[in-house]
Amino acid sequence: MKQTTSAILMIEPTGFGYNPEAAATNSFQKELRDFTPGQVQDIALLEFRNAVAELRSLGVEVITIQDPEHAGTPDSVFPNNWFSTHAEGHLVTYPMASPSRRNERRLEVITQIKQACGCGEHVPLEFFEEQDTPVFLEGTGSLVLDRMNKIAYAAMSPRNSLVALQHFCDKLGYRALTFEAYGPAGELIYHTNVMLCVGDTYAIVALGVVAEKDRAKLIDSLSGSGKEIIEISREQTYRHFAGNMLQVENQQGERILVMSKAAHESLSPEQLERMQAHNEHILYLPIHMIEKAGGGSIRCMIAELFKKV
Repeated sequence: MKQTTSAILMIEPTGFGYNPEAAATNSFQKELRDFTPGQVQDIALLEFRNAVAELRSLGVEVITIQDPEHAGTPDSVFPNNWFSTHAEGHLVTYPMASPSRRNERRLEVITQIKQACGCGEHVPLEFFEEQDTPVFLEGTGSLVLDRMNKIAYAAMSPRNSLVALQHFCDKLGYRALTFEAYGPAGELIYHTNVMLCVGDTYAIVALGVVAEKDRAKLIDSLSGSGKEIIEISREQTYRHFAGNMLQVENQQGERILVMSKAAHESLSPEQLERMQAHNEHILYLPIHMIEKAGGGSIRCMIAELFKKV
């Protein structure tokens, strides 16, 4: 079982912007009053297209799909939250906390994903949204997957339900490792992937944001599964999205650690050296508008396409 893939899907935004629905539980998101909505979209689109070009230049297969005009989906640039694919042949779709985000699960996109990956089984979890008391599990935002060891790391939050998580694990054969992690205002961090990145032989983790009672079990699980732990600070996590990284590979099998320019600039020489030891390439991308207005970074923009083996 491989941890990384050379094929990814990215959604080109048409109406990107600050989403008040999502901001209620995402303290990383900022309303930028110095820019018009049109300026926010235009800058985000330039950042997106540059990111796609840079990934392709390193040999990553990038499938892009344009969001429909006037779709009312300001967060569509972050598709990893509503679906994931798996080399066993599963396509999983997830329950989303923000009602506007549920419109991102378009049939034509799901069909294209199935065709690209050869997915044989669709595991829909969105029925959790329809319960009397809705609960949520927002894809590989809520879950950071160690695909090689079948461990689903999950920082519990209003967007990460234990019952939905257990349903995912039962369906796909994962073991859940849950913990609490806290954001800059003392709130539960909304998504696990802002403070944890699991690569093939390493893990980048903000141990300082993890509840003290849970820290040892997280360290034991990561190190016990053969990962070198590379620690990042609270400041790097809260202000620079340094935890929101993703390891992919190119079609030559070279490993690439993808991060934002802001994250890269926050790293110390020692941290960067340790990350470089596990990767043939470090790719850092300027996505300042997407990070500030959207409250997510480059990992959130990349949905991995694992083709059935």
